[in-house]
Amino acid sequence: MTRRFAHALVIGASSGIGEALARHLASEGTRVALVARRGERLAEIAGDINRAAGEERALTFAHDVCHRDEVPVLLQEIARALGGLDLVIYSSGVGHPVSFTEYSTDKDVDMIEVNLLGAMAWLNPTAERFWRLQQGTIVGIGSVAGDRGRSGAPAYNTSKAALHTYLEALRNRVGRRGVKVVTVKPGFVDTPMVADFKNLPMVVSADRAAAIILRKAGRGVSTAYVPARWRLVSLVVRSIPSFIFKYLKV
Repeated sequence: MTRRFAHALVIGASSGIGEALARHLASEGTRVALVARRGERLAEIAGDINRAAGEERALTFAHDVCHRDEVPVLLQEIARALGGLDLVIYSSGVGHPVSFTEYSTDKDVDMIEVNLLGAMAWLNPTAERFWRLQQGTIVGIGSVAGDRGRSGAPAYNTSKAALHTYLEALRNRVGRRGVKVVTVKPGFVDTPMVADFKNLPMVVSADRAAAIILRKAGRGVSTAYVPARWRLVSLVVRSIPSFIFKYLKV
């Protein structure tokens, strides 16, 4: 059975999968809070949503996920403004391009800050809130890149692998209280993050990815590959012996 959500929060809603998720949720009648750094862009998206709905379904909150100290108060503010909260999606993510011979600690730190620590800052208080309520759904947008240590993007892979483990641990903690934690592992999605890459396989639109993610979230699955065929691809990639995999520039 697929559940519909009444009050949702999308962190990282100014573009890509996050924007598509916010638009999909609102089109289904969900009141949704949009969070991202770019306040002007959020206002444009919310304006589109609210005009199409004929009512205020989208609220905006400008916030940089690296400012972790702001989160506890902001989460409470959002829950009050929405009139409740039953779905929280962490979609913020950054993947800095690095050459094969580049070792940039600055880029690496930024990816860990946004992809992992920002998620923990938002989902820790969310999990605590849902634990008390004994209900709620948490969704974290990871990546198939987190399933193996690819030589082409060490820090990005690490950030997503760590996020997967964190979400699993969170699921094991709060699941006993009826809270759902969904780990999403998209393949290549047509977003600004992959705009400079050519000939990527099995690319799907952000809109299609969002529809799949929300369907999986509504069912409360533990892990969702998006689209599903990436599960088989990832199984094959994980099965490659290390003495072979280390020579692949992927």
